[in-house]
Amino acid sequence: MLVLTAAAVLVAALIQRVTGLAFVLVLIGPVVLVYGPVEGVTLAVFLAVIASLFALPGAWREVDWRRTLWLLGAGLIAAPLGAMTSLALPEPALLILIGAMGVIALGAQWLGPVARHLRGRRGAVAAGALAGFMHASSGLSGPALAAYALGDDWPQRRFAASAQVIFLGYGAVSVALRGLPATAPLDLVVLGACTAIGIIVGAFAARRIPVRLARRVMLLCAWAGTLVVLVRAIVALLG
Repeated sequence: MLVLTAAAVLVAALIQRVTGLAFVLVLIGPVVLVYGPVEGVTLAVFLAVIASLFALPGAWREVDWRRTLWLLGAGLIAAPLGAMTSLALPEPALLILIGAMGVIALGAQWLGPVARHLRGRRGAVAAGALAGFMHASSGLSGPALAAYALGDDWPQRRFAASAQVIFLGYGAVSVALRGLPATAPLDLVVLGACTAIGIIVGAFAARRIPVRLARRVMLLCAWAGTLVVLVRAIVALLG
């Protein structure tokens, strides 16, 4: 199981480096199935911090600090509520929450009408608060940020760079709220190393792998993981 999870981490990190998003979206299904909903999300959020740390140096010059700080500030205020929600729910309800957020994340491409209302400072506060809540509860903050970027006409390159700062801030606070993963040290070392290797290799692969192909692989992996989580939730409810 560790080998399979490590492979999923490598793929997620590669996609994160090529597209700027989707690390947790790709990873959430496998880690929740292997480690359970609470520990799985805690581990995914922890690994996402490592991913952002390794991705940020290459993106630093493109960061849009005005938008970033509004999104980050609102998200950090909402994060405690997300962490409390996640830790208070029983396992079947938490699995449904994670699966539902995965579906919402994967349906973000159809949020154009909603995104049009997410503009300027008010839009940043609303999107940031939702993203912070989702990150602390499930790690899936990308859809709210992507919807704001679409509504505010945020150039993709600057948005992807800024997202690394936002993910790092959300992740650090989420780890502080949820605590460090209780996963075996060997697992943490292997998965952390795979995250770093995936980001580093992705920096070179980004020049050769078309973004469209990376997005297709991301959608395939994410839908598979999300559907399996939802099936597990249904089985848990029936049991």
